Amino acid sequence: MSESVFLVTGAHGFIGSWVVKRLLAGGHRVVLFDQNPMPHRLRQIMDEEELERANFVAGDITEAAAIPQAVDQFGADRIIHLAALQIPSCRANPRLGAMVNVVGTINVFEAAVKSGGQIKRVAYASSAAVFGKPTGERPASEADAGDPDSLYGAFKRCGEENARVYYNEQGLRSIGLRPHTVYGVGRDFGMTSDPTKAMKAAVVGRPFHIRFGGCIDFQYAADTADAFIAAALADHLDGAHVFNLHGETVAVADIVREIGAPGITFVDKPLSAPHRLDDTAIRHAVGVLPYTSMKEGVRLTMARFAELARQGNLDTKDLEV
Repeated sequence: MSESVFLVTGAHGFIGSWVVKRLLAGGHRVVLFDQNPMPHRLRQIMDEEELERANFVAGDITEAAAIPQAVDQFGADRIIHLAALQIPSCRANPRLGAMVNVVGTINVFEAAVKSGGQIKRVAYASSAAVFGKPTGERPASEADAGDPDSLYGAFKRCGEENARVYYNEQGLRSIGLRPHTVYGVGRDFGMTSDPTKAMKAAVVGRPFHIRFGGCIDFQYAADTADAFIAAALADHLDGAHVFNLHGETVAVADIVREIGAPGITFVDKPLSAPHRLDDTAIRHAVGVLPYTSMKEGVRLTMARFAELARQGNLDTKDLEV
């Protein structure tokens, strides 16, 4: 049983919910921090008994005092920072996007610094969006980042640079992780949620059109969550590190075939991001990370959707957007 207390920002989001699930499964103490009090994504992957083992704090990441108060109240010593607005929200409201993604991250770093050493490490979410255009056929390494073509990517890149400065000036140890296309139960927003929505649509017998094609770096949500947890526990690493995450590079056409339902279509237009991320650096620094194949991940996701449907608890509102 770990003695650490994890504060998870954005805990009611998609990756946040999976991080909470995996932390609780590992016997860790967890504090959930989110502006949204409704844990509907958590309830898709956990039962009420599991949820009762976590503490919840309703708070706004853009308020400077919110994170320090939560750290003090629960004695948190590690932060996994996932609170963010995604590409569509940043495009629609750039100022709010900057407040959440840039100022919110600064607030997390400030809380860690002002904890007087209580916070041992911050693991935070960057994104493959920091890369911008694809790098051709070769996998993109950490050094290839720096040409984002969205405000979201620019905000995430800013977070990486701020983390580096906080280490240089304040000694704050951090690890930023760059996921690509993460999928699984609870993924219900943003363009790269389309493969997950297609799985849900197939379970309920609806058509669905995936708005992109080509090859993508596809990672199952539980594996992404475990990577964030491993980063938060990597006490042997000093400095401010940024690592790519890599799941399995697959063609969207193969995902559609694996879903295996009529009415699931896609457009053969690749995303504006590298289709494969090189994860050599994190495997060397952190060690072996869990890996779930696309076939197994799709099977697990669709099986859970089917179970929720049988229970009458499958939310399909995201299929109508």
